[in-house]
Amino acid sequence: MFQRHDLPMYLPANLHALDADALRQLLIAQDRELIWRQTKIDQLTHELSLHKRWRFGVKTERLSAEQAQLFEETVEADLAATTEELEQLSGKPSAAKGKAKRKPLPPELPRTEIRHEPDSTTCACGCQMKRIGEDVAEKLDYTPGTFSVERHIRGKWVCQDCETLVQAPVPAHVIDKGIPTTGLLAQVLVAKYQDHLPLYRQEGIFGRAGLAIPQSTLAQWVGQMGVQLQPLVDALKDELLTFPVLHADETPVAMLDPGAGKTHRAYLWSYSIGAHDPMRAVIYDFADSRAGKHAQDFLGDWRGTLVCDDYAGYVAAEVMLCAERRRPPSGRSAQPSRT
Repeated sequence: MFQRHDLPMYLPANLHALDADALRQLLIAQDRELIWRQTKIDQLTHELSLHKRWRFGVKTERLSAEQAQLFEETVEADLAATTEELEQLSGKPSAAKGKAKRKPLPPELPRTEIRHEPDSTTCACGCQMKRIGEDVAEKLDYTPGTFSVERHIRGKWVCQDCETLVQAPVPAHVIDKGIPTTGLLAQVLVAKYQDHLPLYRQEGIFGRAGLAIPQSTLAQWVGQMGVQLQPLVDALKDELLTFPVLHADETPVAMLDPGAGKTHRAYLWSYSIGAHDPMRAVIYDFADSRAGKHAQDFLGDWRGTLVCDDYAGYVAAEVMLCAERRRPPSGRSAQPSRT
């Protein structure tokens, strides 16, 4: 989780007990953090402006209809992800200029009420509180073929004597103030990445179920989920790098160049532990080239045995103590496997 850029850094509890040298080191560390954070904000702001230029300035007639739809959903997801990262770094919500008001969910959808009330309605002064109203937030849920609505109802309770107002806290959601439940978000991600269903096709599927969610909205959810799931990816990577033997491979993928209206070759690098290890883990790392620096950046200070093909990029990375390379019986170099 990023710290807020506009608030002071977290200070140690024993600040008063620190000597001059320790305080100096603390100030240096805070200064470095501020510089890193501002650099990251500048980088993301630049990326955001590029994505907006590609989104609103690209000549879509140079692309086929299918390519244009895939391009639009990718850019929308990237825009949402970059905006989410900027908000986490700065601690400020982005300005919503001209943002359309959200339409209410269709009244014909079945609804399930989920009530959230305080643990106790007895005031600290000893009086019994009175319920004076409620806040209602509707979340869109989905099971294959059927939409439903969760109505989260939070009652308001007030003490008539001391005028203390008590209300249950807002339940945590993956997308703050968003309408999708975790089930709907999981459905979109699994369909896109596991079942290879582009978002424009999912829009049609949802339409047949009674509510056509726009492709742009789905893309924004995908981008925001990518940011929210990043800590899980980082934790999985940390766990994977504790194993002494890893398997690595890379496979080419076509990446659209929006400015040129054509594709160029990028690579998806995969890293996994052995099939007989107690845990199953595979991490995919996208890179725009096949250079060995990408393996080096991923593996970092890891030391162990890397099982890979005979591609020279792994050797150039210089991050492993030894590597077992698959070679044919004749001794000729094996071609990189494509998995």
